Amino acid sequence: MNIYKNLKDKKIAFLGLGIENQALLKFLIKKKIKCKITICDKRKNIKNIYSFPKNLNISWQLGENYNKNLEIFDIIFRSPGWPLFCQGIIDAKKKNKKIIISSPMKLFFDICPTENIIGVTGTKGKGTTSSLIAYILKKSGKKVWLGGNIGIAPFLFIEKINKNDWVVLELSSFQLEDIKKNPRIAVMTNFYKEHLAPADPNNPNYHKTMNDYLDAKLNILRYQNKNDYTVINENIKFKILNLKLRNKIKYFTKSELKSKLIGEHNKENVAAAIEVAKIVDIKDNFIKKAVAEFKGLEHRLEFVRELNGVKYYEDSFATTPESSIIALKSFTSPIILLAGGSDKGSNFKNFAKEIKKRVKFVILIIGKATSRINKELLGINYPKNKIKLTYNMTEAVKVAYKNSLKGDIVLLSTGCASFGIFKNYKERGNLFKDEVIKL
Repeated sequence: MNIYKNLKDKKIAFLGLGIENQALLKFLIKKKIKCKITICDKRKNIKNIYSFPKNLNISWQLGENYNKNLEIFDIIFRSPGWPLFCQGIIDAKKKNKKIIISSPMKLFFDICPTENIIGVTGTKGKGTTSSLIAYILKKSGKKVWLGGNIGIAPFLFIEKINKNDWVVLELSSFQLEDIKKNPRIAVMTNFYKEHLAPADPNNPNYHKTMNDYLDAKLNILRYQNKNDYTVINENIKFKILNLKLRNKIKYFTKSELKSKLIGEHNKENVAAAIEVAKIVDIKDNFIKKAVAEFKGLEHRLEFVRELNGVKYYEDSFATTPESSIIALKSFTSPIILLAGGSDKGSNFKNFAKEIKKRVKFVILIIGKATSRINKELLGINYPKNKIKLTYNMTEAVKVAYKNSLKGDIVLLSTGCASFGIFKNYKERGNLFKDEVIKL
């Protein structure tokens, strides 16, 4: 690995100590690479959160000045949560023409022991699709490693990877925006409006325009060669028509194989995974069996329980109106919807129209975007007495319970990010499930 040569005696900054930078830092420590490390993070109390060996030469640049004077470093490993266009990086590049701006994912692609990498991106469905791909490959007897945006940093398992193993990576636009090396098989599930405004104060990355967002996504296939494959949803094939690609293109639509996954959108996710499995030469019987067994991921249209004939579903991962619209279309029964939260710069007009078609009662959870959803609903004459504003998850679930009848669906699919009264979508989903179980 040239990593030793490239990093030895270098001054290295970790811009944002998120999951991926933590894993990379631990990797460098384990490998005893002699370099000067500085952790640059907006959080002032971060020293109390993470512990490192006392004999380690780590400096800290925290609080308001976390991204000042970055030009003094040789290499900056950027957390995906921090924009490439943040002032600290821009200033550093102006003052130091030799500075290298990298990321843990970028480095992983450079030094991964296997070329058998499958990368999955898309606005929604990439977590489910990548997990299903990994599941199918494992069922067929292959050694598979799953990581990326799904919450598992690849540097946690990089030393365990063998040459013939397979690596499946869920890749966000923020992980892809500076990638110059592509996976052997690239998957793009779909493309919707998202990430056009910062939502999480600790991860403020966003895209200035839809074109910037699309460009970042398309980096997953832009540098592929003639032996590589791209698997892309037929609905968005026009997005790649103007690209001069050398790879092999496979389109997918929907699969009708038996599956435990709910909704038409999951038929597309299954179809994408099947197409990848065929490229890898997995036999049909392994594919069918794995698809039928796969239970899906937590916080994605997850069935919680049935009580008095009412079914409760948790879809906290739906942080955009487009993904919540997909969730609403997954059911034919009357729906009581829990929606609202923080603002990601989304447009809620179509969300409101779909709610009017399919939802009998709306419970809005307080947040910066909540008033905008309420305004859109009232603007299309959704009954005011069928909307209830709530201030916490306990209250929201109790209101849903009181207004439900046998045969109804109670669905948490907010169409918004969770930041505000919740730490993240996982906490929001878990609180919903806890309250539902208590009923």
